[in-house]
Amino acid sequence: GGTGSSASDINDRGQVVGNSNTGSGAVHAFLWENGVMSDLGTLPGGTYSGAYAINNRGQVVGVGDDAAGNSRAILWDDGVITELGPLPGQTQSIAYDINERGQVVGESLGAPSTGIRAFLWDEGAMIDLGTLPGGSFQLSRAFALNSRGQVVGESLGGSVYEHAFLWDEGSMVDLGTLPTDSIFRTFSRANAINDRGQVAGVSGVSRSNHAFLWDGGLMTDLGTLPGGSYSSYSYATDINNRG
Repeated sequence: GGTGSSASDINDRGQVVGNSNTGSGAVHAFLWENGVMSDLGTLPGGTYSGAYAINNRGQVVGVGDDAAGNSRAILWDDGVITELGPLPGQTQSIAYDINERGQVVGESLGAPSTGIRAFLWDEGAMIDLGTLPGGSFQLSRAFALNSRGQVVGESLGGSVYEHAFLWDEGSMVDLGTLPTDSIFRTFSRANAINDRGQVAGVSGVSRSNHAFLWDGGLMTDLGTLPGGSYSSYSYATDINNRG
């Protein structure tokens, strides 16, 4: 009965997750397997949900609202919906990725005074990953992690704009940006990391944005397709273990 759907992730078993309109017009997370799309449902009292990632164990993470209308990070595991909750003192959260160990990353937010914080959820505990040093507004978002528990995302520290970061065993490292001649393009965002620690994302360059590969401290511009104008751009969203 729905009118549209969007797929977000696929695992090695061919299971696909995303979100879809229902017959009533609501948006629900789905799991597609062997030709069958199943509604993953919502939190009790909630009205919507969306799935962003699935691991090879079939565990799914995403977001949905609670009975009070607050967005909550969600874990679906063998038919059981678990609310992961925000960090202490905050009101909302979103889960973006899950690894094979069942660790989950995302962002938690609340009042402006508490900022937006990247989190790692591990065996029931919500861990605040902090932010890059400097800056008056505390902002970080975690978008992906690998099987080693290394986390990547973006954070606003002492720079004017967000920078890609790598978090590993309690330490957050600024991955920097691609070279640019404009202060308005001095930003970067890490979207994915593989088990070798290679990172893919996007960074500003003159008048545009380019996909990058970060490997062992070196950020490489992946360029754009030929024939583009000065505003041509590229954007890297994922990376596999072969690089």
